[in-house]
Amino acid sequence: MKRFFLSLSFFLSIFMLSGCWDRVEVNDIAIITATAIDLTEDNQIKVTAQVFIPRALSGGGGLGTGGGDLTLIRTGIGSNLADAVSKLQMVLPRTIFWGQCKVFIFGMGLAENGIREQFDFLVRHPEPRGRAFMFVSKADTEKVLQLLPPLERYSGEVLKELLDFKIGLPVTMKDLDLMLTSDAQNAVLPLIKVYPPNKGKTENESIPYISGSAIFSKDKMIGTIGEYETRGIMWIKNMLKYSTISFKAGNEEEEISVSPVQSDVKLKPRISKDKWKMTIKVQAEGDVVQNETKLNLMDPETIKRLEIDFGKNIKHRIEAAIDPLQKEFNIDIIDFATEFHHHYPKEWKKVKNRWNEIFPQIEVSVDVNANIRRPGYTSTPSGLPKDEVKK
Repeated sequence: MKRFFLSLSFFLSIFMLSGCWDRVEVNDIAIITATAIDLTEDNQIKVTAQVFIPRALSGGGGLGTGGGDLTLIRTGIGSNLADAVSKLQMVLPRTIFWGQCKVFIFGMGLAENGIREQFDFLVRHPEPRGRAFMFVSKADTEKVLQLLPPLERYSGEVLKELLDFKIGLPVTMKDLDLMLTSDAQNAVLPLIKVYPPNKGKTENESIPYISGSAIFSKDKMIGTIGEYETRGIMWIKNMLKYSTISFKAGNEEEEISVSPVQSDVKLKPRISKDKWKMTIKVQAEGDVVQNETKLNLMDPETIKRLEIDFGKNIKHRIEAAIDPLQKEFNIDIIDFATEFHHHYPKEWKKVKNRWNEIFPQIEVSVDVNANIRRPGYTSTPSGLPKDEVKK
């Protein structure tokens, strides 16, 4: 009897074992590392894929070998992104795999025409990751993927590293989806340009860089802003945790450089007598990393004055970002709609269909509390005689 139950248990356990019927070998898939999506002259969708070549690593490829040794560039053109991807699959001998694609780039033509239909494919497909970064490129998107960066393995990796370090406004696929379905339904994406190659180098021997941001009304790009304004938006959206800020101290011609080590931003909406108001409260702390002036940073009164100038500089950056959004674009990409909806749901319901008319009229005030924690390891300006140090 005991032997019977042991045999029965063994037999039943067979059905509990998982098989490998759906196993996919690495050699059978085309690993996409970066993808560019653009509009052709005849309004077709062009998809360009940067395909990783695994055997390049085993062959001794490394830093300095360039993306040409590690990636393959292939394109497909169709009536929409799904059709273009199917055409792309026809020129690849392996099954396309999106799970490792960390970068998606929209061309300017597609961005201005609208990205919603093609973005739908990305969020609907099970493989693309929500953590993948989204971009708009001023340069030809295919050429961006063909670049051979000297430090990284391929251009897609360069773009990912730039946003990992918060060089530009980091927007993932999940972030973009939330923006386009938010109360304001507007979006902002980092803007790519390409450095000209050094003398004696080919056109592809260069790197992409982030230069400002692209502004979207609904799903269509309507303009761009520069790096300075982008940094202001990053302050408002609480994305700028680490940065170096240089500013003139009082009447001094030279500058003080402070590296914020901590920052926190809160939005405080208020409606008073039918006037919509927003207070942006900023708490920032930083260390002095360079002193070009003759000021003695060990003097408490001097530090207090520097903190005021430090705060004014942050305030100016934020105001410079808000100004074009309210006066030029009439576009809310800084979460004002979400905050008013949360705090004043009844009032919001009345104006949500004309929010782009309300947003430019919001009275915005910026309240910055900036503190300098450490003046550095030297009390007086380096190389300056004591009798020339100012208090």
